Amino acid sequence: MDSGGSGLRVALGTPGSPGPLATLVCAEPVRTGPAGIDAAHLLEQLLPAVRTLLERPEAGQGAGRSAGPAPGGARERIAAVAVGAAGMATLGDQLRAELPAALAEALGVRRLALAADAVTAYAGAVGQRPGAVVAGGTGLIALGTDLTTWRRADGWGHLLGDTGGGAWIGRAGLDAAMRAHDGRRGGSAALLARLTAVFGPATGLPGLLYPRTDRPALLASFAPEVAACAGDDPVAADILRRAAGHIAEAAAAVCPGAASGGGPDDGPGCEVALTGGLFRMGDALLVPLREELARQVPQALVVPASGDPLDGALGIARALAEGGLRLPLHPTLLCVPGSAPPLVRDSPPVAERP
Repeated sequence: MDSGGSGLRVALGTPGSPGPLATLVCAEPVRTGPAGIDAAHLLEQLLPAVRTLLERPEAGQGAGRSAGPAPGGARERIAAVAVGAAGMATLGDQLRAELPAALAEALGVRRLALAADAVTAYAGAVGQRPGAVVAGGTGLIALGTDLTTWRRADGWGHLLGDTGGGAWIGRAGLDAAMRAHDGRRGGSAALLARLTAVFGPATGLPGLLYPRTDRPALLASFAPEVAACAGDDPVAADILRRAAGHIAEAAAAVCPGAASGGGPDDGPGCEVALTGGLFRMGDALLVPLREELARQVPQALVVPASGDPLDGALGIARALAEGGLRLPLHPTLLCVPGSAPPLVRDSPPVAERP
């Protein structure tokens, strides 16, 4: 399963076969409260979704069914489960404490992986090979591994980081628009026109933005307007060039070749996959990004993402069922309850570069 700000998605697959047999989307995002991600609310949606998927005709193709009937349509049929969730690393204590027993009781599952969404994005985009992924949407995070340790850069939220992500681009565009409204240097009349068309008069924007709890999403909604103006407006084009520089910087921080301590030209090539809605903005962002990657990470081999975070969660579950999980374990990024902790020498389990 893949849990994010837009909802919960669940996929059913079989060991040894690529891709999902069936998928289901739960419209309501899993709640987050004072104790972190709400495990009970997740289970309220996940368990009925699993039962619905197992009742579909295509589930009859599934491997992993033991001889004889499967009580409740689920027990003895689920070989492994992988739960990927936004916020798992920092807000997943309740999930790690409650899901193993709850899923064992409800589904008979003994093999469970709990992963941060950056890890499932990595698994979906790159698989179980060394490399790096930059996941960009409203926010931005980069994750890389040599299959021994994880390296993370950014993903600290719109107030502390996510530099170059959708909210960052949208905020920079709105700043340029407000500068044009005031007559200050660095303003963009084109972006001011788009602000007015999208949000109404510029003077009303603070009242619209500040009371909302989804401010990052509102800021990010203006990022496509910046991209649309970039062909004719030098201010908008400069915003995307600066975003591209920040994105490449995050990739350079996590690429296994660059992270080993050598110079940027040392080491073998590093596969870098770009995943997420940010990179659907087109050439206005992708052209300067390719230039920045070539400059900052010359050993990078930019590859298309093989799949999305739901594909990654399914791949992790399949690898767990087959006993072939190669991605490194980590207490908060990727844990398999009941497994021995990873052996790490000479470096911490994850190297974080703010």
